[in-house]
Amino acid sequence: MALGYALGGHKYLTLSELIRHRDELNALVDAHYWTTAAIFCVIYVACVALSFPGASLLTLAGGLLFGAMAAGTMTVVSATLGAVIVFLVAASSLGGALKRRAGPATRRLAQGLREDAFNYLLFLRLTPIFPFWLVNVVPALVEVPLRTYALATFIGILPGTYAYAFLGSGLDSLIEAQEKADPGCVARGTCSIEVSALITREMIIAFVALGIVALIPVLLKKWRRKQAGGEA
Repeated sequence: MALGYALGGHKYLTLSELIRHRDELNALVDAHYWTTAAIFCVIYVACVALSFPGASLLTLAGGLLFGAMAAGTMTVVSATLGAVIVFLVAASSLGGALKRRAGPATRRLAQGLREDAFNYLLFLRLTPIFPFWLVNVVPALVEVPLRTYALATFIGILPGTYAYAFLGSGLDSLIEAQEKADPGCVARGTCSIEVSALITREMIIAFVALGIVALIPVLLKKWRRKQAGGEA
């Protein structure tokens, strides 16, 4: 990661660069679909496993190059696999170093995970209050079962992943609009489409609503425990 940054690789991890090389990438995908799909999955797994920022951009790129459904499916599987790798690393002897990096946030997450691991983890995946890498690490530190972790991760990232993949598949229309407004911007790499501008308020509200639904079983369990304690 440090070498890639030193060589200027981070400069190519932008939406403008993706748009600029869209035609070449599309041609490559058309000529070698399965090979490029496999490379995309490997890159995604590596990015998640290394906690490398840019997963949203990769998902958009996948939607643009492979289509929403194919990209969404590849991304969900790859992101889950990458998260499982982080989980296994955190559960190993490296867990102590990762716990120190996580800091005080570990305690806040740990309490909820111990009470109801699946539903609480599902809530964290649907509403990214904490960084993705942190939610990958803490469950291993509090000994959440791998099966529970993997299933909650897989289900929890489905809505956001497919939403980003669909946004990516619709970039063509935005690119055409930019090219009409500023002819030649694609070739120059100056098309001004920001990832943040693609995320609408309605989408954020929908994710929060899904997260609240996932948290209902946890809240009900606490309420019933409190009621039982009061009756006693």
